[in-house]
Amino acid sequence: MNQTLYERFSQLQEELVEIRRDLHMHPEVGHTEERTPAFVAEYLRNLGIEVRTGVGGRGVVGTLKGGKPGRTVALRADFDALPIQDEKDVPYKSTVPGVMHACGHDLHTATLLGVAKVLSEVRDELSGTVVFLHQHAEETTPGGADFMIRDGCLDGVDVVYGAHVMADEPLGTVGVMEGYASSAQDDFEITVFGKGGHGAAPHTTIDPLVTGSQLVVNFQQILSRRVNPMRSGVITVGSFQSGEATNVIPDKAVLRGTVRTYDPEVRDLIEEAMERLTRTTCEGNGATYEFHYVRDCPSIHNDAEETKRVAKVAASIFGTENVRYVEPMSGSEDFAYYTQHVKGTYFIAGGCNPEIGADYPHHHPKFNVDERSIQYIGKTFIGAVLDFLGNTAAEEKSTEIHA
Repeated sequence: MNQTLYERFSQLQEELVEIRRDLHMHPEVGHTEERTPAFVAEYLRNLGIEVRTGVGGRGVVGTLKGGKPGRTVALRADFDALPIQDEKDVPYKSTVPGVMHACGHDLHTATLLGVAKVLSEVRDELSGTVVFLHQHAEETTPGGADFMIRDGCLDGVDVVYGAHVMADEPLGTVGVMEGYASSAQDDFEITVFGKGGHGAAPHTTIDPLVTGSQLVVNFQQILSRRVNPMRSGVITVGSFQSGEATNVIPDKAVLRGTVRTYDPEVRDLIEEAMERLTRTTCEGNGATYEFHYVRDCPSIHNDAEETKRVAKVAASIFGTENVRYVEPMSGSEDFAYYTQHVKGTYFIAGGCNPEIGADYPHHHPKFNVDERSIQYIGKTFIGAVLDFLGNTAAEEKSTEIHA
């Protein structure tokens, strides 16, 4: 069955490119999506797939029941865009001012619709159930995954697979990651309250700008002296606002930033250490403070068995030379919530092609990807579904994947 379905998916390329470009022209930011989920729901219904809308807010879940009993596998694609002006010179440029698909979610959605179409055509032969998770608001905080899970999108699911096209990986490659696959994302805001005054008389003030500057530097010592060097973490102060005039010491400073980690223990350590350093630094300078630390999504943790399954399947389709184990992503991804509830894995597919301008980084105004990457994600999804449900298996000769 595998090869027949892969060939069928290849035949859908033109249709899926058309869908991707339509979505690209009509982007919607997280928690405001209307046109996109309506389009997805209609497409799935036309395939005879059971559809549930408004899942966790704006998510869409399609359920395809096979003709034979078996396990349940879920596939996830996100469909929200970003508040970025599209600066590409292409016919399918965004028609919405200040909003564009700058991360590939349009391609993810088109790909999963194609997978649904192919699998729906052989539903009677499937041993089990396939759930299509079309998720809203991946780019926002809070993201859509947790809301959809709370609304039952994973009920009865045994395994979940997700994927992301990558503009910095060469077209024709598939990357898998075992264990931690993305960083957890936390955000913080710290307000330091001092005592303002004249810039020529600092001894009469409590300078929050100096105190805040000490915090920026001291936070880096958490990473170099508190975190095990065999682990990793990032503390970035991305915004530091204090004062306006050159000769005035302000009365407060506000620091905002992000923390990225993989290991939950390191995540706990950094939050506690940042709060303690803020307290002691402010007290030492006579200042007071407010410390706000917000945890967003955790790290994706890829199941070892399912990662090997995806690697084996992808290698059987594209050759072992085009599939490899890669380093975890430094960015965050709320697919992590799914793998907290059921086992699963998240892989990447290359979409870089400088010849067509598809080599700008994600979240860039000129972001684009080679649409042939649809085939690498879609066929890997199909192969993983068939392998997990036991319909067919990837060839054992293709299991040797190198880092």
